[in-house]
Amino acid sequence: MNRLLGVLLLVLCTPAPASDLARENRWAAEIADSIMTGDVEYLDADGHRFLALYTPAASDPAKGAVIVVHGSGVHPNWPEVVYPLRTGLAEHGWATLSLQMPVLAADASGKDYFPVLDEVPPRMEAALAFLREQGFEHAIVVAHSLGSLMSTYWLSHAQPSAVSAFAGIGMTDASNGADESVVAYLKKIRTPVLDLYGEHDLPGVMAQAADRAAATGVAGGTLTQVQTPGANHFYQGKEAELVQTLLQWLEELPR
Repeated sequence: MNRLLGVLLLVLCTPAPASDLARENRWAAEIADSIMTGDVEYLDADGHRFLALYTPAASDPAKGAVIVVHGSGVHPNWPEVVYPLRTGLAEHGWATLSLQMPVLAADASGKDYFPVLDEVPPRMEAALAFLREQGFEHAIVVAHSLGSLMSTYWLSHAQPSAVSAFAGIGMTDASNGADESVVAYLKKIRTPVLDLYGEHDLPGVMAQAADRAAATGVAGGTLTQVQTPGANHFYQGKEAELVQTLLQWLEELPR
């Protein structure tokens, strides 16, 4: 009886993930068997098995490795922004690893995601470990929308030496106070940063462009800020320009 009580107490006292694992698993089940480009991988983040899509570079040797981080509530093969990046960069010589990030309900706001940010670092560290197994000692992180919040949260807190640069596309304006936002996290990032957004991006993304520019460099990072003519938040119809801008920036990074 005492042993059973102890087990029950352990279960009750163990913190459960705040994200929607059932929804995440449904995404994985739906897309894993339909992947035509790249390899399906399952990585481990502190005991949680999550989906990642690894696309080897078309050239050998590869120019480097890119971790692709999707936006709010979607998956690592999302047709807007994510798929064009994970396949387009690979076609031009960059190996890509697109990660399944924590998700909430479809109607969750950006602010709703702050409680799940602690689930991000183990996934990013697992991604770096996987890439090391492929022969990459360093990686560049490219994130879209809410993925930029997750990525900058991790980068600002962990300061991982294995990440050599960060690109944020349509970086979210979600905030949970003065010290919890993309702008606040950018102030602590020391690597080169690409801030890429569309001419017709979301109002919050547009409004914070100057704040993001001012924040980048506070800790010693360098900024490249680019507005893509005619592009909206999801780069619909501007996928080629999206990939080309990333490629140009990647080629200009210090080696």
